[in-house]
Amino acid sequence: MKGKNEQRAGLLSGFAAYGLWGAVPLFWPLLKPSGAVEILAHRMVWSLGVVGIALLVLRRWAWIGELLRQPRKLALITVAAAVITVNWGLYIWSVNNGHVVEASLGYFINPLVTIAMGVLLLGERLRPTQWVAVGTGVAAVLVLAIGYGQPPWISLVLAFSFATYGLVKKKVGMGGLESLTAETAVLFVPALGYLLWLGARGESTFTSGGAGHAALLAATGLVTAVPLVLFGAAAIRVPLSTLGLLQYLAPVFQFLLGIVYFHEAMPAERWAGFALVWLALTLLTWDALRTSRRTRARAQAARLAAAKQAAAPAAAEASTPPHRVT
Repeated sequence: MKGKNEQRAGLLSGFAAYGLWGAVPLFWPLLKPSGAVEILAHRMVWSLGVVGIALLVLRRWAWIGELLRQPRKLALITVAAAVITVNWGLYIWSVNNGHVVEASLGYFINPLVTIAMGVLLLGERLRPTQWVAVGTGVAAVLVLAIGYGQPPWISLVLAFSFATYGLVKKKVGMGGLESLTAETAVLFVPALGYLLWLGARGESTFTSGGAGHAALLAATGLVTAVPLVLFGAAAIRVPLSTLGLLQYLAPVFQFLLGIVYFHEAMPAERWAGFALVWLALTLLTWDALRTSRRTRARAQAARLAAAKQAAAPAAAEASTPPHRVT
């Protein structure tokens, strides 16, 4: 019963995390007239405050000293911080400038980019279905490039920056809350410096936009940290295959918001490109689920074989007649 409750709590946390990430395009327009860079700087500053409070409550400080004694890991954290800065900044700009659908495409093709980077950078080998999925994704980008008259740069930069961020975080090997704390700590000083510079020039909307606007800018810390905490709760309670399926919720919600709420145009060539992307993701999902089932079946067969092998000597000993003493 406890296991079922844990899994249910994990699923609810996962739905909440990806649901919040999917709904975040509704939040960024509320911060106008702040520009994307100012919003990004506030997001970095206030996020550090939120995660700092979370760490204080959880009393998880031991990792900081260990991290400071590892220059290589600190360098990787700095790279991750720089890459996620590009991703966050471009995403905020895209939403506030009428490119929600194109931004959602970036997160749709992110799994394909991640797979391609695994092949090119890590020497990973793909299964035939994965090759077909990647090829379909490339075809989708070509169709969209023809439709746009140029490559979908926003989607590509978002996809590649987030894939790079994931690759670096994999090498760092830190928990979600800890890594976000380290990354925002790296970004805190330049972000705060930029905000102070804006204030000195009289261009800060934090001070000129009223208390309500200032509160919304401060809330960027919660918008950043809360979904991450929920994601962390889901990651330890549900299978990775389930988490992989849930990740598509965010771009689906963003895509629907772009069409239904923001009324962005969807000409035929854009529909064709998205259809190819969705086909590629369907192939990836089907292949992942099939591989997961095969892996579980093999593991179960191996456990049964080991149990039979362990039981065989005991059975043989039990069937041997006792030695009669005359």
